[in-house]
Amino acid sequence: MRVQLLVTKTDFNLPNLENELHNLDINYEVEFVEDHPELVSALNIRHSPNIIVDGKLAFQRVPTEGELKNYFKD
Repeated sequence: MRVQLLVTKTDFNLPNLENELHNLDINYEVEFVEDHPELVSALNIRHSPNIIVDGKLAFQRVPTEGELKNYFKD
């Protein structure tokens, strides 16, 4: 499973989101919208943060810890 955080370079939510994914033992990559306009266009991104899982937009906002646990549970 490939998890990408698509965020702006100034997104203040990133540290908290990274911490939650780390606590759930989820490997992820950080991608910046400024560097990937093709992803922004393809996924119709309007805000930051976004979580992309296997190429599909899973969250287009900051999910709660419970939402993350439910989404990534086995």
